[in-house]
Amino acid sequence: MDGQAYTYIIVGSGLAGASAVEGIRERDKKGPILLLGSEKHLPYDRPPLSKKLWFGKKTVEEIFLHDQAFYEQNNVVVLSGITVTSIDTHSRKIKTSSGRNYSYQKLLLATGGLPRTLTIPGGELEGIFYYRFLDDYLRMRREAIPGASAVVIGGGFIGSEIAAALTINKINVTMIFPEPYIVNRVVPEGLGMALQQQFRDRGATLLAGERPSSLIKKGNRFITTTDSGKQIESDMLIVGIGIAPSINLARDAGLRIGNGIIVNEYLQTSDPDVYAAGDNAFFPYQALGKQTRVEHWDNALNQGTWAGRNMAGAHTPYDYMPYFFSDLFDFGYEAVGEVDASLEIVADWKKVNDTGVLYYLRDNRVRGAMMCNVWDKVEAARALIRKNESSTPESLRGLIT
Repeated sequence: MDGQAYTYIIVGSGLAGASAVEGIRERDKKGPILLLGSEKHLPYDRPPLSKKLWFGKKTVEEIFLHDQAFYEQNNVVVLSGITVTSIDTHSRKIKTSSGRNYSYQKLLLATGGLPRTLTIPGGELEGIFYYRFLDDYLRMRREAIPGASAVVIGGGFIGSEIAAALTINKINVTMIFPEPYIVNRVVPEGLGMALQQQFRDRGATLLAGERPSSLIKKGNRFITTTDSGKQIESDMLIVGIGIAPSINLARDAGLRIGNGIIVNEYLQTSDPDVYAAGDNAFFPYQALGKQTRVEHWDNALNQGTWAGRNMAGAHTPYDYMPYFFSDLFDFGYEAVGEVDASLEIVADWKKVNDTGVLYYLRDNRVRGAMMCNVWDKVEAARALIRKNESSTPESLRGLIT
């Protein structure tokens, strides 16, 4: 069944999709927009799901990016709880799970990603939290009764943030992760060990260097067995082991894919009328001189806006440098660029493992920076990375702090 024709169709109602609406409307005030999302909710901010909602700093009502009136006033039709099943780039039509077809002039794929799942026995058990969406938070909130127990599998960003949030809410947390320390892909060992101690000081149990080997459910409780034979029983089981970019639609439509949907500097796919932005976009990171994919809030916000402008005729290269941030108890940071613990790291601390800046160098050139409990310095870090000049540890002392 054929539906309406739209100037712009946006597939994905996360931050990138909602931001694209704003980008389009900066240049085109009237062209009709269709925004489709698989979730039943209007577009919302995702970071509070593992941060401010748990600390009482935001309510669920406050995380929505716009209310229904905004979309109506901007001539945007929002279809929630709808998935796109196929794209025909030749006829410029999409087909949806409702059986309707819609035609477009410009299409944006802002489909983000889905949580990676465990491929061990029991990985598909009902009730496991593969944590990513608002509905996950709402259900976990109901189950997170003080004194309850939780196993968190994964020691990266999401696993660490959720474990910290639950610990603060008086849940007995056990973390299981294969790395030697948490967030080891981005922080050096000394800082990682200090962060782990903050968890232990608050009563959490950390099983570093361990992997879950099987999961079973006994009544309403989970039993997690690790590869070393340990067994942990818990009321809740949360898995945060990263996301896989949603590329199936693009692949099936014949678009080029790699580590995400491949786009050029204008965020166009191999079909110039189809764009991609957000967690699923494999884009040229201008300041670093490489193609990459960034799974962070600031990138989705700005890349979505940029894509919207370009869909409406701006044709401006995406040269923004997105930053990211995290909070674990009393430790918070903002980071920008290539923040990779395998690079040479120069630490400029005011107080050991508490306040300072980590510089990430490749061939003596600063590629990334992490400001630890140091605020409002992201722009200074961006300027340093863009300079791409040879640096020494001495030349970096006191440069940003």
